[in-house]
Amino acid sequence: MTINVNGIELFYKIHGQGSPIILLHGNGEDHTIFRALIKKLSTEHTVYAIDSRGHGRSSKVKHLNFIDKMNDVAGFIKELNIQKPVLYGFSDGGIIGLLLAINHPELLSKLIVSGANTNPGGLKRIPLFLIKLTYFFTRSSKMKLMLTQPDISNEELRKIQIPTLVLAGKNDFIKEAHTITLAENIPGSTLKILPGETHASYVINSTKLYDIIKGFL
Repeated sequence: MTINVNGIELFYKIHGQGSPIILLHGNGEDHTIFRALIKKLSTEHTVYAIDSRGHGRSSKVKHLNFIDKMNDVAGFIKELNIQKPVLYGFSDGGIIGLLLAINHPELLSKLIVSGANTNPGGLKRIPLFLIKLTYFFTRSSKMKLMLTQPDISNEELRKIQIPTLVLAGKNDFIKEAHTITLAENIPGSTLKILPGETHASYVINSTKLYDIIKGFL
């Protein structure tokens, strides 16, 4: 299905019935990374899985920025009249979730983010170098986004007032100290560093998140 929001078309799928939960993928992916998770979540929830702008079957755009992505999801929630959904965001999806909770505190009931950073300095040195190298050769808007955004301050994080779970793999390419600082600045948030997991190992085509999400909810 598609919906017109914020001047573009967003592609999305709905699965199941129950209290609403929105799933947001990371950079260079689409909603299909959550197929295994959706199968389990949809037995208890109405699951909305979205392709973000410039990804999957949503509108292609020349430039990407997180404020537009946040406004897309805010418009999506309002257009479909989704009442107080839980939002789970992976990587770039987590950044969108943070911005949404900061700027539209009335829209969400709970927030779960994994592998999210608040600025490019949160990435470890080697992954950051590889992104720079890829951008040098491709001039990809997706790579440029990772190199120049987001820019979320600790003061902004302290505006988040909904229950929040912050996740990261022990072997994530986000610096662990960065993830800890992120969680420390969200009032009352819960932090889980997952042993043996990388940035995406427990997310893409995995059901490992199901018990974590269920426990938090």
